[in-house]
Amino acid sequence: MAGTAAPTPVMKPSAVCVDNPYPQVWGPPATLATRSDNLVCCMVGLPARGKTFIARKLCQYISFFYGSPCKVFNVGEYLLRLVDGKFQPASFFDESNEEARALRRQASEHAVVDLCEWMSGQSPKKRKLSSHDLVEDKCSSYISGEFGAVAIYDATNSTKERRRWLVERLQDLGAKVIFLEVTCSDSERISENIQSTHKSLQVQQVLSAEEAGADFMKRIGFYNEVYETLSETEYSWIKFVDGGREISLHNMRGFLASRIAQFLLNLHGQRRPIFLSRHGQSEYNRLGKIGGDSVLTSHGEEYATALADWVDKEVKIDATGKPRPARLWTSSLKRTRLTARHIRHDSLTLPSGTQWVQMRPKMFRNLDEIYAGLCDGMTYEEIEREYPEEATARKGDKFEYRYPRGESYTDLISRLEPMAHEMERAQETLLVVAHQAILRVLYAYFMGMRREECPDVSIPLNTVIKLTPTAEGCSEERFTLLPNLKGKELDPASH
Repeated sequence: MAGTAAPTPVMKPSAVCVDNPYPQVWGPPATLATRSDNLVCCMVGLPARGKTFIARKLCQYISFFYGSPCKVFNVGEYLLRLVDGKFQPASFFDESNEEARALRRQASEHAVVDLCEWMSGQSPKKRKLSSHDLVEDKCSSYISGEFGAVAIYDATNSTKERRRWLVERLQDLGAKVIFLEVTCSDSERISENIQSTHKSLQVQQVLSAEEAGADFMKRIGFYNEVYETLSETEYSWIKFVDGGREISLHNMRGFLASRIAQFLLNLHGQRRPIFLSRHGQSEYNRLGKIGGDSVLTSHGEEYATALADWVDKEVKIDATGKPRPARLWTSSLKRTRLTARHIRHDSLTLPSGTQWVQMRPKMFRNLDEIYAGLCDGMTYEEIEREYPEEATARKGDKFEYRYPRGESYTDLISRLEPMAHEMERAQETLLVVAHQAILRVLYAYFMGMRREECPDVSIPLNTVIKLTPTAEGCSEERFTLLPNLKGKELDPASH
């Protein structure tokens, strides 16, 4: 890292003035996709296989990176409302229990009705429907985006009869229907999923940990008795086996369907943390300038040294105190490479016998800061003075605003999609040393936020953010490495 020549900038600001009385305006209205471009993804699989985790990840990915309307309809949540949130033992899921089976069917139908109403552009009504209403309900219009909308129907859908019912029930939507079967033979992973699933029961003090685990295993047994794996050749489907060890596709077509398949190729169920850190204070930070490729100040160098020591204790070591393999990514700009240069790259022998170099630095141009174009190297005050219309436009819509000959947050999202794939794929602990706008986008994605919210995410200097995947999304911890270094001069206010 030290002594490495700085890469040649991809773009340089130009002082050439062009007579352009009819400039192209960014963001012309796009034509919405048709009903047939919309997609309904129906999950298939036994409980505790990771269906809900995958459904939520898929929904966030599609909506965040493509701006497509996407929503998950979890049948388990509908069932919970029907039974007033009361715990139901494993016997409730026995097919021979006719009363319980009727309730479960009712929950499935309510979820389908709400799915149809959402995709048809209506607001799902909070009411219980008779079976006559369910049969007669039609979906006349539709909700869409440039690439179409995606609804994810999250349930076991474990029999051919249930899948046939779903296809028939969704026929009026005019949308493509694909099935995503999640199977797992890894007993350790299943056990982890069961533990996270029955935690709520322990919170309610309904069952002890041992009782909840035994009850859930019994519930899985009832589902397993009637389970039929996906084999219907007339449907479109994906099979996701053992956390992505094996993936099969059948009759898959269309843009969104292909993006879902590619995303699944990089997905796994291992809960390893991701650490995000801005570079140490740079000369441009101190001067209040944006962009550029400046070096660190003395404060920035102090953070770089503190970060290296902190990484040894918190990133390379797991919760039990044992060494764990870890990765290090930076942008191509000097301030991130200089911030990471003190991190030590000791060797670790993996259980397979392979020698792993800890925190081997990997540099990505995709992680470079948002490019400010003609405003690169200016202060916000200078921009307001030299380009008052640009300053006003940025204040009006920080998310869509594009710097003259530069980038917008929407551009960053497109540029960071490959990085999201790589971050999802990495099974080792990862530290990303990058920039404020870049980390805002990555943080918003992993925390399940709307893409439009990313410009307002707080990413302060001298701070490491730890994101740990959970069944619901990610948990967050923040560590301020230099608490004594505070003040406006360290991190000029982001406009």
